Amino acid sequence: MPANKDPNPAIASPHRSLFAFLRPSHSHTTTSATLLLTLSALLSRVIGLIRDQYIAYKFGAGHNTDAYNVAFYLPEWINYVLVGGAASITFVTILDRYRATDNEAEGERALSIILNTMVIVLGSAILVAEIFTPLFTRIYFDPASPEGILCTRITRILLPAQLFFFAGGVLASVLLVRKQFSFQAISPLIYNLGIIFGGVLLASRMGISSLGVGALIGTILGPFLLNAYGAYRAGLRYRRILDLHHPGLREWVRLSLPLMLGVTIITLDNQILGYFAKHGTGDISRLNYAKRLFTAPMAIIGQAAGAASMPFFASLFGRNQFASFASAVNRSVSRLVAFSLLGSAAMIALAQPAFDLIFRRGSFNAADATSTASYFAIFAISLALWTAQAIYARAFYAAGETFAPMLAGTIITIVSIPIYWQLHQHFGVIGLAWASNLAILLQAGTLAILAHRRHLVPIYGPPGPYTGLDRPEITRAAIAALVSLAGATLLLHLVPQPQTYRGDIIALAIGGLTWAILAAATLHLTGSKLLTQLRSRIA
Repeated sequence: MPANKDPNPAIASPHRSLFAFLRPSHSHTTTSATLLLTLSALLSRVIGLIRDQYIAYKFGAGHNTDAYNVAFYLPEWINYVLVGGAASITFVTILDRYRATDNEAEGERALSIILNTMVIVLGSAILVAEIFTPLFTRIYFDPASPEGILCTRITRILLPAQLFFFAGGVLASVLLVRKQFSFQAISPLIYNLGIIFGGVLLASRMGISSLGVGALIGTILGPFLLNAYGAYRAGLRYRRILDLHHPGLREWVRLSLPLMLGVTIITLDNQILGYFAKHGTGDISRLNYAKRLFTAPMAIIGQAAGAASMPFFASLFGRNQFASFASAVNRSVSRLVAFSLLGSAAMIALAQPAFDLIFRRGSFNAADATSTASYFAIFAISLALWTAQAIYARAFYAAGETFAPMLAGTIITIVSIPIYWQLHQHFGVIGLAWASNLAILLQAGTLAILAHRRHLVPIYGPPGPYTGLDRPEITRAAIAALVSLAGATLLLHLVPQPQTYRGDIIALAIGGLTWAILAAATLHLTGSKLLTQLRSRIA
């Protein structure tokens, strides 16, 4: 036996499996991809939390932070209008078809053509936007005011980042069709670290504009260069060619055009909130702090699973395994909704001590923390809706259907704007948080009904290959969520803690333990399988 051979493969295999799981070229299953992206999302949100803590500590919630938050709106809008905000999603569907027919060389040619064409289009749009940025700023601020000037400056710094986001998304699709997720897991970490380091290193000279510089550098290093390196390792060879008649380009335009022309509440929620909240100093910032912390569990529970599931959904549908496709989507939605309901209960019960502990320091005072916590608690109610719509949307994209969901999303967005306006008029900023929940309810419900009516993914059905959602399991989770929420909230009310860092930690410990015990006990008593599934996933 050679000296370098392990004499006992059975003992060594767990270690090899672990390293194989982390290796960039490892081809993942749905479970391992979900686990990897969930861990990545968790770590990314921890870094994002540190980022938000730094911004709150250094700049608080006022005119400067309002300007900084609004500065992201125009770059994001250009990204959604010109590339649908979903470069990797549509490319996965296209490249998977080339891969299924053993024609990857032509798939690479199509990718190069689309990338080159859109870099020209997107680059031209960014150049025009750089010139006319003050016109967009006018929607939120007086362009000649200090916050207007600051918003314009940061927007112009951020605009070129959309080129690198798009190119990185295209290159990431090469890895996703190979079921390789490691680079996608790492790139958002680098992006968030870029913002933090930009602030720490440049804030003394550039003020809050330093965060924009950090975001641009983080985009280049993470989403772009990291995915470019991964695609090169996977064998992709970029070509400097243009061919407007190539069928791959036409297919991409067919899939992406509805995403470009349509708007959804998913993409515009923050901008609508910012528009109505612009009259109160710091209101935009407090809503953004609440929404960003809310999106942490949403990303961990929903977006990671959605991103991991997309290539597998596309593979099942592309091979005409429609029953397996529908079953896979319904399993994902059922589990995510169940876990999201439990997560909502914890988030609502612990909102006040959590925000007081995390954000109340430096320029961010106790009143800021209290109002932001109330927005967060309201947003938390809709966690299950956000996670469900993420899966349903990817089911449509995997099936090559983008027009119907985008048309529905556009109609819902138009219908929702008066809801934001009315609730803001009657209830102020709190009303905006409730309006956001109502809008996502319309969005998620419409996607679910649309998928059912188009015989894509049934909501309900008789036993068999097209079984619908696991409604009994969702009901058990809802009962557990209500019981744990009531118990944790009542105990924190009966045993109040002072708003000090020590008091916040004690409140979080008491409330969190009560929530966990009551949720687990209720799930066990109702016969839920969630705990068993969770233990098996961890194992």
